[in-house]
Amino acid sequence: MKSTDLLTIFGILLGFGLVLMGILVQGGSLGAFVDPAGMLITLGGSLGATLISFRLSEMKTIFQVAKKVLIPQEESILDLHARFIELAQKARREGLLVLEDELDEIEDPFFRNGLQMVIDGFEPDSIRSILNAELNSLEGRHQMGQRLFSTIGSYTPAFGMIGTLIGLVMMLAELDDPDAIGPGMAVALLTTFYGVLLANLVFNPIAGKLAIHSEEEVRMKEIIIESLLALQSGINPRLLQEQIKSYFSPQEKMMLEEANKRGDEEDELANV
Repeated sequence: MKSTDLLTIFGILLGFGLVLMGILVQGGSLGAFVDPAGMLITLGGSLGATLISFRLSEMKTIFQVAKKVLIPQEESILDLHARFIELAQKARREGLLVLEDELDEIEDPFFRNGLQMVIDGFEPDSIRSILNAELNSLEGRHQMGQRLFSTIGSYTPAFGMIGTLIGLVMMLAELDDPDAIGPGMAVALLTTFYGVLLANLVFNPIAGKLAIHSEEEVRMKEIIIESLLALQSGINPRLLQEQIKSYFSPQEKMMLEEANKRGDEEDELANV
């Protein structure tokens, strides 16, 4: 089941909230930090440069990529572990062909395609080769998404500085009016403020979060590949369980132990 990554949303809101609070604590006015022209230069210039850097087909994926930040992968590694143990037990009792009934319950196309190849009797080397090719393609798409947001994050400070230079030029043109120098300087510096803030609070952190999600998804896919090949070989479910656990972090192993303990307690209660 998909769940929203509330930590990302909370982090962005917290960052902007604390910056605004800091302005107010210093006795500043929020209105003084609003400059539509500066925002237009910063975001407009960054968007234009990004459009030049990427192809249209790649730019079309920006919303899908952003969605992956807010809505991570559907299945956890513990769910995957439980599913493979169940498949191994069923295959050991009734054979691989009976697993065809399980295909409709698997939402992940990568997993479903791999299991179908196992059921169809493909050679292990062929299965590994096909799935590794799909995995490499997946990693390439992930890297493209990360590069997209990293590129925007690298351009916004630069165009913020360009906006500042534009403001300074306009301010210098009004040197005969001393009263306009102070406000003009403030407006000129706002574009740099916008660029640095957006780059370091939105675009670069999103690129970093995408990298984390990518590493996790690749790890899940690697587990799927190795587990499917083990399943095809008729591995003992207990051995498969230990094989999958080798991919677990210490925290995930603790979570698995707690889940197993709860399951044992429920079984005891059911037998009372």
